[in-house]
Amino acid sequence: QLAGLAVVAFGLWLRFGGPMAEFATDKKSPELFFMGLYVLVGAGAIMSAVGFFGCCGAARESQCLIGTFFACLLLIFAGEVTAGVFAFIGKKVAIQEAQKIYEDAYEDYMKNPVGKANSTIYRYHVALQCCGKGNVEQQTGLPCPENIQLPKASNCLVEIQNVIDTHLHLVGIVGIAIASITIFGMIFSMVLCCTIRNMREMI
Repeated sequence: QLAGLAVVAFGLWLRFGGPMAEFATDKKSPELFFMGLYVLVGAGAIMSAVGFFGCCGAARESQCLIGTFFACLLLIFAGEVTAGVFAFIGKKVAIQEAQKIYEDAYEDYMKNPVGKANSTIYRYHVALQCCGKGNVEQQTGLPCPENIQLPKASNCLVEIQNVIDTHLHLVGIVGIAIASITIFGMIFSMVLCCTIRNMREMI
């Protein structure tokens, strides 16, 4: 249950906190990246709920509940593997999608550098701690964060790649850790189920 809650908290933090949350607030968002997060959060929520079956099954020595616990853990394991596949195989596409969102915001600002376009591009710059696309001329007139030193400001397209790489590695590490816990849970549940059956046969 604790592991499931930790996964949910981690997934929600990646979704609603940090620089990636800025892309989610726009009309467009890197779908593959967030799809992997949704699968991870769903698996964590189910894992936390399924822990109840494991506790009840062990306390009551119920083969039915323990068997249900095992089946649910198997489904969770499949969900975690799916999240890992989305995280690593879809990484390039997710980066391209996020970069395209920034470039669209950049173009909107260049066409009309006031109002919503200004606030959108500034929000991305603050979240990513960058300004523009690496060209000194392109940085001129952009709404950059106050602590950014021009013209040495980071290229936002490069920062997007770095942020997604970092976040996807975190997703992969957490997925592997939780998958390991899930495997141990399945092994222990089957051992417990077999032990209960043998004890009942002896009685």
